[in-house]
Amino acid sequence: MTDPFGFLRTPRSPVPARPADERLGDWREVHSGQALLPLVSEQANRCMDCGIPFCHAGCPLGNLIPEWNAYAAHGAWRAASDRLHATNNFPEFTGRLCPAPCEDACVLTINADAVTIKNVEQTIADQAWEHAYTVPAPPGRLSGKTVAVIGSGPAGLAAAQQLTRAGHTVVVHERADRIGGLLRYGIPAFKMEKSHLDRRVEQMRAEGTVFRTDSDIGGRVDAADLRRRYDAVVVAVGAMERRELTVPGRELRGIHQAMDYLTGANRVAEGDIAEPEVTAAGRHVVIVGGGDTGSDCLGTALRQRALSVVQLDINPEPGPTRPDTQPWPVYPKVYRISHAHEEARGRHGADPRAFSCATLHFEGDATGRVRALHLTAVEPARRGALPGTERLIEAGLVLLALGFSGPERACGLGGQLGLIRDEQGNFARDDDFAALAGPSRPTDGVFVAGDAGRGQSLVVWAIAEGRSVAAAVDRYLTGGTALQAPIRARDRPLLT
Repeated sequence: MTDPFGFLRTPRSPVPARPADERLGDWREVHSGQALLPLVSEQANRCMDCGIPFCHAGCPLGNLIPEWNAYAAHGAWRAASDRLHATNNFPEFTGRLCPAPCEDACVLTINADAVTIKNVEQTIADQAWEHAYTVPAPPGRLSGKTVAVIGSGPAGLAAAQQLTRAGHTVVVHERADRIGGLLRYGIPAFKMEKSHLDRRVEQMRAEGTVFRTDSDIGGRVDAADLRRRYDAVVVAVGAMERRELTVPGRELRGIHQAMDYLTGANRVAEGDIAEPEVTAAGRHVVIVGGGDTGSDCLGTALRQRALSVVQLDINPEPGPTRPDTQPWPVYPKVYRISHAHEEARGRHGADPRAFSCATLHFEGDATGRVRALHLTAVEPARRGALPGTERLIEAGLVLLALGFSGPERACGLGGQLGLIRDEQGNFARDDDFAALAGPSRPTDGVFVAGDAGRGQSLVVWAIAEGRSVAAAVDRYLTGGTALQAPIRARDRPLLT
């Protein structure tokens, strides 16, 4: 067990990031080479053996956090890895990308600082790879059943690995040229280097999972025909229908969707192209949207040497502590600073965000390229424009990071499989992840998981959904399952 007085004796101390000036000069991870094992073990020792670990409820995967904290506290990295991988297929992803709702649910946060759970998780995962604790786990026998997984993001990969290990023959279909979905082309390398994704895919190949890239299901490949060739199909295509900003001047050159911009930057990092089609180099950049995608655009623009960057957020600036309406253990809306915000502060001397503001229209130059953005302050409750607050900011590149509203509507997959959508625009499904072809009418052998069914969400929820849909598919194919199902399709996070 951990030191029962560790949380009293040891203050919270996260793993330090590389200096901002250093990391802005490359595309390596913010914490690259920063696995300070004594520090991480000391921090894991702060886990207070609370008896009722609310961090479990904060984590959609139900990670056994106190157990692997105890092992990490004593440097027992193999045992810690075993407990971590018991509930999480890809802790090297979540340890880097998850916003750690488990930490806000930590019992210590009632009146103190949470355990650095995310740092501990990443370190355990990295130690497992470094010391070859993470090895392929092929099934002992094959079931004779076949499953097609459409989409290779975290939900699709988790479902595929679980089903392969259960003995089914699984083929993952990805329409892009590489496996990984948003993990590959949506997440910048400074948040997660793609070597972590590549080695996990190789592990899955060694276990028996088959991957097919350039496989556009619903486009070049008929989804109904695919369904006839497999015993079951898992739809895990994500929620890639991008929200638009319908204001005057949107047609001007230099205004782009954030995901197009990030994909280009990632393709440069992959070595596909020498220069991206859209770059922030030498331009004044405005990012419309205050979420994680906007922060990713910010870090990318800074590394491309933008002249300046402003990030607009329609929401009011949160306070430093959780409001009374968001009591522990929910994940609160508080003022948070990403590594990209920290980098911008270091370069330009101020937080790049402007809160409680909205875009009115764009202004172009004689060539038809955007040159400025007109914005207004908004009233927080109604989000309506406040008269007399309009101002203009210079903009040579505008990136729209407004989120997503369900699976792409232009894709023919839903129609070819006879799927319907719910009120939010996601593919409808029942509590067991079975896709719906009508109200309360599940399809036979077609399942929906991840953002395609729950809407835009976190990587940890995608992995949890992938594990759960795998259990549902296994039960459909065999009449029972030994696979863990951490959530139901109707489960909702402890988020507000």
